[in-house]
Amino acid sequence: MRLTRYTDYALRTLIYVGLHEPEQSSIAAIARAYGISENHLNKVVHQLGRLGLIRTIRGRGGGLRLALPPGEIVVGAVVRQTEDDLALVECFGGGACAITAPCRLRRVLGEALAAFLAVLDRYTLADLLGAPDGEAIAALLGLAGPTHGEPPTPDGALRLPDR
Repeated sequence: MRLTRYTDYALRTLIYVGLHEPEQSSIAAIARAYGISENHLNKVVHQLGRLGLIRTIRGRGGGLRLALPPGEIVVGAVVRQTEDDLALVECFGGGACAITAPCRLRRVLGEALAAFLAVLDRYTLADLLGAPDGEAIAALLGLAGPTHGEPPTPDGALRLPDR
């Protein structure tokens, strides 16, 4: 399974904006931090706004903020909403294949895709922003640090939810 660059940028944008909360973020700053095209990022941010994940504030002093708490933004849902095509093979998308009806490969790949998405569904943006990884990412991006993450465990390990 390979995610498109579009989905990658969407997830990275949510991470950046989440780590930068409560301050507003700008498309220019996100593009600079990740070394990606502002034009492409504009399209991504527009869709994230239409999906209700990011709130855009126009005009002087405007910017981007999360529209939902990080714990309500499910990674699997973002992937489903930003990927144009999750068809792993031609027959998933209704394409013609001589062996579609009895083919076990189609069922196996369908099961694998469901498992992939099920794992992503167990995580939210809050999990991605948690300490210590969120703090390390924020430092790499030149941000102050996460405000929504979990405090680090005594051994410094990332604490993920039991799901």
